[in-house]
Amino acid sequence: MFQFIVNSINLTLEVATVEIDYRILARRLTYYRKTRGLTQARLAEQAGLTNNYISNIETCHSIPSLETLVRLCQVLEITPNDLLLESAQHSEAYLASDIAARLAALTPRDKRLVDGFIALLLAEHEK
Repeated sequence: MFQFIVNSINLTLEVATVEIDYRILARRLTYYRKTRGLTQARLAEQAGLTNNYISNIETCHSIPSLETLVRLCQVLEITPNDLLLESAQHSEAYLASDIAARLAALTPRDKRLVDGFIALLLAEHEK
């Protein structure tokens, strides 16, 4: 919070904090790269980066700078919003595919446990 006194008027400004979920950014980068038919090496070459760095971003081992994000967006022909902002359309699609992939790896018994947990969670929300 910042407080200023301007011409005897007291102004208080609250600064919002923004948290970036780098796992979502990594999944989105991977998604857009693959939908454009690019390998990590080809994306790196076109963006002037190393293949290892692209791999590290996609596995959340490196956090890209703003400049790097802009370069990647230019190569992928997307906007930074596509990588950074939560939108109902994108977040639902990514979440649904993540959940489906995880469920597919479970045994039938584990799937029943997950279903039971979801039922309990929904029951709590109805209260």
